Order: sequence, then structure tokens, then C-alpha cells
Amino acid sequence: MKSRKVFSNIVLLGLVSLFVDMSTEMVYPLVPLYLTATLGASPAIVGIIEGIAESIASLLKVFSGYIGDVYHNKKNLAFAGYSASVVYKIFLLLASTWTGILIARIIDRTGKGIRTAPRDALVAQSSSGHNLGGSFGLHKMMDMAGSALGVMFAYYFVATNYGFHKAFLFSIIPAIMGILIISAVKEDKNNKTDQPKLKFSGLKLEGRLKAYLGIIFIFCLGNSSNAFLLLKAQERGFTASQVILLYLLFNITASALAIPSGKLSDRFGRSKILVPGYLIYGLVYLGFALLSSKFSIILLFIAYGAYNALISGAERAFIVENAPKGLNGTILGVYGMLQGIGLLLSSVIAGLLWDNIGSNAPFIFGGALGILSAILIVAIIDRNKLGRLTSKGV
Repeated sequence: MKSRKVFSNIVLLGLVSLFVDMSTEMVYPLVPLYLTATLGASPAIVGIIEGIAESIASLLKVFSGYIGDVYHNKKNLAFAGYSASVVYKIFLLLASTWTGILIARIIDRTGKGIRTAPRDALVAQSSSGHNLGGSFGLHKMMDMAGSALGVMFAYYFVATNYGFHKAFLFSIIPAIMGILIISAVKEDKNNKTDQPKLKFSGLKLEGRLKAYLGIIFIFCLGNSSNAFLLLKAQERGFTASQVILLYLLFNITASALAIPSGKLSDRFGRSKILVPGYLIYGLVYLGFALLSSKFSIILLFIAYGAYNALISGAERAFIVENAPKGLNGTILGVYGMLQGIGLLLSSVIAGLLWDNIGSNAPFIFGGALGILSAILIVAIIDRNKLGRLTSKGV
């Protein structure tokens, strides 16, 4: 009975993400098109908007994760964070300049910053050690399934000339549905932590965890916003509706492979999944720079979905396994913060490279860092038995 309740909790969290991500992805592929085609913004402006929004949100992730650990209010934090998705759509409706879109994106990413670490901590809390990767994989599968449904709606909006503002308004409905499901989620408040204050200097992180967090930051410097992939596909000759279908293909691939990828990391160890994931990312980004045929672009979006599935479950599982006891949410927040800061820098860098050197430059830069990250995992962390499961489990 206990295992059934635990599984139900993960499914409920997955349903919340499914509906809210459906709402978000209804408009996400529309925003760069709206910015460039309707508001006349340049790729550099798109990069600045994405970078600023993600970086502001990233700073909240570590504090939100820590507050959830200490005060055992992960569920309330998740509710507040997911609620921002509705406010985001309202501000999109009101925005008439790129600065208005920036404010809307900041609201959306702030909500993500508040909810992500507590939500991931709830998933970890609802999972046993031997299937941690599979649990994160299940959540990711439902998350990406919602994204795929949202992208399908986005395609319909573009193909039928539904209108940007009508699409923004319609996207509020699934967000509200997801928020209502949170009330059924259960939080285990028995895990106590003695941390009285947030002192990062006092966090005793294992050496391989520190090394991996450093590698994540290096990787994220080249991992710019997905908006650049959509703009690149449009440059390669795909229409706006076809670009959205490509994004749908990415989401479907990531959703389909998320659970098996997570389970493989449980069985064979995290590095056996992380290294191929980073290598695929690096090759995909180099492919966007070097390949121009439409068929190759389609294959690259599929491969990008595979990378996303490989990384998501194994990465979070490794971080939870090596986090100090009682501070899973805090370290997941640190992880999210590093990702966000990296995304700020990478998106600004990508926009500047695109405008001043050429549209291939951001992808060559990102691809090189992806391959470098895979090499660093093997050279620095895998040598120290990264993520190797013991016979007793984690």
C-alpha cells in the first residue's frame, strides 16, 4: 500500500507538470516568432530576454529548495511557483513591446525558480533509492508529454492563423487544471534537517558532486535557449508551422525515451547515461551549424530529444544521491541556479555571436562545450566511480 501511495504521488506531480507544461509550450514556440515577426526584435534581443528571465529565476531555485527542506513546505512552494504560469499568460496578453515580453518571461521563469527544486525534492522523497532514476524518468515523461500536447496546440494556432493573443488566452486553461491537482499531492514532513541558516560555505559537498556541478556550469555556457534552435530551423527554410512541428518532434522523442533512460541509469550507473547524453548534445549542436538539408534538421531535433531524455533523470538522480542528508531540495536548487546563470550567459553570447559572426557560431560554440563536458565527466568524475550503485542501493 505504501509503495502504491508513493507511486501515486509521483504520478500526481507528473500530471501537474503535464498540464502546466502543456500551457507553457502552447506559447513558448510562438514567443520568438512573435518577437521577431510581429515586434521586430533581433536574435540578440531574443537571447537577452531568455537569458535575463532564466538567470533571475535561477537565483530563486536554491533559496526555494532550502526553504522547502527546512520548513517542510515543498508543496506550498510548488503551488506558488506553478500559479505564476497563469500570471505569465496574462502579461503576454498585455505586452505590446519586447520589454513587455521580457517582464512576462521573468514572471514565468520566477515561478519555475520557485517550484522546480521543491517539486524535484518531492519526487525524490516519493521514490526509493533503487528506482530513483526511473522515478525522475516517469516525471520527465509526463512533463514532456504535456509539452508535446502544448506544441500540438501551438501548431494548430499557427496553421489556422488563430492569432497570438487568442493562443495566449487559451493557454491559461490547462495551467489552472494543473494547479488544482497540486492539492492531492502528499508531502512527507518527517525528514528533519538541523540546518538553521543558509550558509553555502558550510555545505559539505562530496568532491565528485562539486566536480559535476562545475561541469554543469561549463556545459550550460554553451547551452543557449531552445529559441535559437527554432530560429535556426526557420533560417534553414522551414515555415513557422513546420518549425513548431519540429519542436513537437523533439518533445515526443524526449517523452518516449525519458523512462527507459532513467531506468538504464539505475541499472548501469549515472555516467553510462550522462556521457552519451552530453556527446549527443555536442554533435547535435555542431550538426545545426554544419548541416543544411531539411532531412538532417529533422534528425537533429530527434537526437536533441534523445539528449534531453538521457540527461534529465540521470542528472537529478546523481545529484540527489550525493547531496548532504536532508538537503536534497537545496542542492537541486544549487544545480538549477548554475543552469540559470549559465543560460543567461549562453543566451547573451549566442545572440551576440549570431548577430556579429553568423548564425552558425552559437552552435559551434555550444557543440564544443558539450563534447568538452563529456570528456571532463570521463576524465574527472567517472574515474572516481561516479554514480556507481552499491549492492545495497543508494
